[in-house]
Amino acid sequence: MKKLALHWKILIGMLLGVEFGFIMLQIDGGPEFVNRWINWAGTIFVKLLKLIAIPLILASLIKGISDLKDISKFANIGLRTIGIYVGTTVVAITIGLLLVNVLQPGDGVSDETIAKLTETYANDSNVQGKIMEASRQKESSPMQFLVDMVPENAFQALSNNKLMLQVIFFAIFLGISMLLIGEKKSKPLKDIFDSLNDVVLKMVDLIMLTAPVAVFALLANVVVSSGDPDLLYALLYYSLTVLIGLSLMVVFYLIIVGTITKKNPFWFLQQISPAQLLAFSTSSSAATLPVTMERVEEHIGVDKEVSSFVLPVGATINMDGTSLYQAVAAVFIAQALGFDLSFADQLTIVLTALLASIGSAAVPGAGMVMLVIVLEAVGFPADKLAIGLALIFAVDRPLDMCRTVINVTGDATVSMLVAKSVGKLGDPKPKNWDDNYEEVK
Repeated sequence: MKKLALHWKILIGMLLGVEFGFIMLQIDGGPEFVNRWINWAGTIFVKLLKLIAIPLILASLIKGISDLKDISKFANIGLRTIGIYVGTTVVAITIGLLLVNVLQPGDGVSDETIAKLTETYANDSNVQGKIMEASRQKESSPMQFLVDMVPENAFQALSNNKLMLQVIFFAIFLGISMLLIGEKKSKPLKDIFDSLNDVVLKMVDLIMLTAPVAVFALLANVVVSSGDPDLLYALLYYSLTVLIGLSLMVVFYLIIVGTITKKNPFWFLQQISPAQLLAFSTSSSAATLPVTMERVEEHIGVDKEVSSFVLPVGATINMDGTSLYQAVAAVFIAQALGFDLSFADQLTIVLTALLASIGSAAVPGAGMVMLVIVLEAVGFPADKLAIGLALIFAVDRPLDMCRTVINVTGDATVSMLVAKSVGKLGDPKPKNWDDNYEEVK
């Protein structure tokens, strides 16, 4: 019962956090109070999740590969995973482009609103930082992401959550090498990683005990730092366009789950909901990854051989929600600033958003960097980039929270599809934090 009630506890914490945040906004010194005395709980929670992310990826991926006993099975899982991720991302971008062209939210933005948003955000250090980071990525080699994937120092990669692809590469390389030396020689090392995997999953259970309090703190801080409400209302039509697109992606996932895996779509949503709620609260696929893996393996029944590869890779390269947002945001900015986009330009958006999503970091704000790359790909004037980002900067954080939910849901959906296709989708076997408590009491 404790596990079944978890999503309700988190949801209550979120709602109370939002309400408390709005109350604090009306009180002099309220935002400062939240920042000094409330926000710390959410910050520690996110740090704990990030703390165990790399050990979990390392242990679970090595365990999953070494359990395969056959390298060809791993190649089969890998090809299916990449293919499905590319397919769902193309669907997401297409949905975004169709919606923004039909609803045309950019046409309703007044010159006064554009001027106010530009004045407020165009020179913001965060906006300028996104433009500089995008320029750095654009100037690099087209194959740079492959170079960046290979670590030159394994310990350095393991010490930096931003180097997730390098950790995945090292874990795959080590796991395959363990297979090649034979089961007898690799058993001592395999036992270590098997044990580490069990310990880290237990750490996930313990961390999740504090989730309701943590999301209360995280949401309260988001509300009090949300900025000018008038600017948020001015971008309401644009925000609704993005949210409709994200909702359609959820419908797409549920149809896929129901028709291909033969599982109840609403049961699937219930099982993955704690990860979705944390994704909303943290705006980070990487921080949510330990919880996503725990829910998918224990509560949905995806075998570790599949989830240990599909989910870490998905948290890094599968950005369905973010890619949909790229499509809507790019066309919205072009509409608002009177920059005409041809059909060829919109096809360019599909391709660029797809490629940018592969190299995007699974952290808050990465979508803005991707957006700059997409806008530059269609020839958007460089001197108007800051203005374009300023138009959507006010609502980027709340939309970032929503699109991260879609990213995580997409990861879970693809893990089910891959598991079903290779016969690795079994019955759920949920565990509680106190399963072995009697042994140590």
